[in-house]
Amino acid sequence: MRIIRDYQYVEQQDRGATVAIGNFDGVHRGHQSVIELARQAAPGAPLGVMTFEPHPRAFFAPDAPAFRLMSAEARAHRLEKVGVEKLYQLNFNQALSSLSPRAFAQQVIADGLGLVHVVVGADFCFGKGRKGTVEDLKAFGAEMGFGVSVAPLMEYSEETVSSTAIRRALSDGRPRDAAAMLGHWHRMEGEVIGGEQRGRTMGFPTANQSIDGLHRPAFGVYAVLVDVLDGPHAGSYHGAASVGIRPMFDGDHPNIETFLFDFTGNLYGATLSVGLVDYLRPEMKFDGLDALMAQMQADCDQAREILSQL
Repeated sequence: MRIIRDYQYVEQQDRGATVAIGNFDGVHRGHQSVIELARQAAPGAPLGVMTFEPHPRAFFAPDAPAFRLMSAEARAHRLEKVGVEKLYQLNFNQALSSLSPRAFAQQVIADGLGLVHVVVGADFCFGKGRKGTVEDLKAFGAEMGFGVSVAPLMEYSEETVSSTAIRRALSDGRPRDAAAMLGHWHRMEGEVIGGEQRGRTMGFPTANQSIDGLHRPAFGVYAVLVDVLDGPHAGSYHGAASVGIRPMFDGDHPNIETFLFDFTGNLYGATLSVGLVDYLRPEMKFDGLDALMAQMQADCDQAREILSQL
């Protein structure tokens, strides 16, 4: 998959695609339906996605609480898995955000990227102040020479499938509901960083990852599926993970610590993708290390049983 970041300097090979447009945070089932429509809209044209980095919400409110379901790198990995050939990950800056709906259609879609067809969700808005509507986009397409298709909104359990609904499910400790809307397990992806190695001394060595910048799921212990994406131990594993601040040790900075079952080796520097399957229990403080270790063993036994049934 090729990643293109600037609509003003585009190689000829990256023009002429059919593209799904949106933020694609989570690449959930609704996003996938938009991508599938783009795949079908112009047979023979490269399949692309247009998205923005940083996320517009973060650009306009940089000090707001973290909300993203996945980093830009994790999003790119997921988009590649669903067959996207061209990722137009446009730099979202003051200049781009100031384009009127007409200027966006002309300068970005038609002239800049030379797209043959675009597909958007039914609630799509674009241009300065989000003033452009789906109907505006259709009119611009007819005038400027690109096709437009609109994907209907998707529902799950009487709720519209959206990144907001998925965040709510994760905050409530309902990762399976989140997965039903995503079409895949919710994954937290990042590099393994150094920790305080307490788990190692207790017989449960963990791979620690930062969750800075990501939406925080309910703090607690999860049964997880782990993909080691690179390095000598690349592969898929089962495990148990703790998300939170480690109240037993008076922690104050959230992270995710994952214990991989039946694994030996050094994972420092490797990139892990940790998929949340089931929420086992909330974080808690124990009366001593022996009680903590007994609970950790019980957590692992429960996670093994759950994961064996997948």
